[in-house]
Amino acid sequence: MDINLSFEQALEKLEGIVKQLESGDTSLDKAIEIYQEGVLLSKYCTQKLNEAEGKVMTIMNKNGNNMEEFKIS
Repeated sequence: MDINLSFEQALEKLEGIVKQLESGDTSLDKAIEIYQEGVLLSKYCTQKLNEAEGKVMTIMNKNGNNMEEFKIS
């Protein structure tokens, strides 16, 4: 996987993998290969989101604003 992808590029690639797997037109070996790539892309996107959240929290704390924690259900 290209580690120089932007978040948007990685997400677009991940969406393409999901569509390809959902189509059912992929051999088992190829499906496993692209699923593995999808897992890596998912982890990469999660890491990028966590980094962005950390930056936003830092900015909010510098400005004296408190950021409420929330959970996505």
